[in-house]
Amino acid sequence: MRRTKEDARQTRVRIIAAARAMFVRRGVSRTSLEQVARAAGVTRGAIYWHFANKTELFYAMREQVSLPMVDRIGLTLQPGGDDPLEDIERLLREIVQTMERDACARQTFRIIAFKCEYVSELERELRNQARGHAELYARLVQAYRSAKRSGALRARLTPELAALETCAFLSGLIRLWLLDQPAMRVRKSAARLIAAHIATKRAH
Repeated sequence: MRRTKEDARQTRVRIIAAARAMFVRRGVSRTSLEQVARAAGVTRGAIYWHFANKTELFYAMREQVSLPMVDRIGLTLQPGGDDPLEDIERLLREIVQTMERDACARQTFRIIAFKCEYVSELERELRNQARGHAELYARLVQAYRSAKRSGALRARLTPELAALETCAFLSGLIRLWLLDQPAMRVRKSAARLIAAHIATKRAH
């Protein structure tokens, strides 16, 4: 019995990995369960044993990773540091480093950014992303308010506008990083771009 349960667990993991690879290659809407089954080396029946449909498989794939900027802002940006702007810069670097180190997170980011049509059952994922960005914005406002109180934030720049600018900067950076256009050298320049962004917020 234990062996059977372990086999089932390994099959489930293999199906999810195959789905992620197919979603990256073909997009969610153009990927069939038959294609996932072939990629995973299982039958369609094996997929239906674990997942009712492709939507359920998508969310299993999505929930397997914890994405910065969407799922776990609170773990990486804590207010109250000696230099709130340095804390924000570190957060932005951590997000890029997560994509560099974690292939599953990188592929999942690519799927939700470029390979997913948010209609019908998948609208829930778009709402989850909106909540994650709202949490990011709120925590950035707190951090920039701390910087304002300490005199580190540039004069006439409100914490709210600074937070909005950083959200827009980060969203654009992530998309360009994922596209990886060699001529733009985004991946090689990411740390410097982040440092330059934060530098524009500092009082001089």
